[in-house]
Amino acid sequence: QITTVSGNEFLLQSDIDFVVLDWFHAIKNAIDRLPKEQRITSRNLECKLRRSSSIELLRNLDTESKEPKPEHRKSLIFRLNYSASDTNDRNRVKSRLKKFISRRPSLKTLQEKGLIKDQIFGSHLHVVCEHEKSTVPQFVRLCIKAVERRGLDVDGIYRVSGNLATIQKLRFVVNQEEKLNLDDSQWEDIHVVTGALKMFFRELPEPLFPYCFFEQFVEAIKIQDNATRIKAIRSLVKKLPRPNYDTMKTLFEHLQKIAAKESVNLMSTQSLGIVFGPTLLRPEKETGNMAVHMLYQNQIVEVMLNEYSKIFGSEED
Repeated sequence: QITTVSGNEFLLQSDIDFVVLDWFHAIKNAIDRLPKEQRITSRNLECKLRRSSSIELLRNLDTESKEPKPEHRKSLIFRLNYSASDTNDRNRVKSRLKKFISRRPSLKTLQEKGLIKDQIFGSHLHVVCEHEKSTVPQFVRLCIKAVERRGLDVDGIYRVSGNLATIQKLRFVVNQEEKLNLDDSQWEDIHVVTGALKMFFRELPEPLFPYCFFEQFVEAIKIQDNATRIKAIRSLVKKLPRPNYDTMKTLFEHLQKIAAKESVNLMSTQSLGIVFGPTLLRPEKETGNMAVHMLYQNQIVEVMLNEYSKIFGSEED
């Protein structure tokens, strides 16, 4: 606590000894650098360490007034106080924490008891699908259904960001496995729904396009001949794990419907490629030129949207 001659009071607090001392020396050095007529001179310094682990630094400082007369000299008290736990108390706390941690139940036990639930956001795609006994996450289907019902004509759909706090609230509801109704008024802003869907794909530990396929898709998009390029991409898509393939097909079919309304929502396949490219596929480790990677990411999504029927259609098609 610092009390100045003008009556102002300041409180600086920390539980760490050396931090308090650093503050003390910093203030002392600042005082020492003042012009002589403004300088506060020290008379004594008392530092006591008591058994209660409370350190008090009490410094009586006299200020030299601009007036040379001694009766105009005033005093300033500079006091630093802080409290910390006694060493024995700290040891007891550490001991109790160690015992608690050693007795804590395993994650599997907590999940079996229903105390910790499997998360939807941040879990691997195949884990979510296995849990739901499906090949496309239910949350993805619900978002697509909501967007197609009330968002196809919205200007900048998927490009415009929704309120992040509301998106996080939706994320929490989904992770808690609460019954989700996207027609509820709190999710009225369709940009919140699209923001949550993009967040779901962004938070997958491994992207929708698995890491091991990234370089192969990049090499395929570099092929100059369009027919050969489409054939190479189609071949790679067919090799994807079932949850990845089915989810990708469902999502791209939906994005095609968005692009079909380009004249209203101003979202072309190129715009959708820019939005979803970095979200759906990325290298496991960033190497080389990131701008070049981003260009390929965008182009892959754009080409797959433009050639959707050829890539995802049956062999007869």
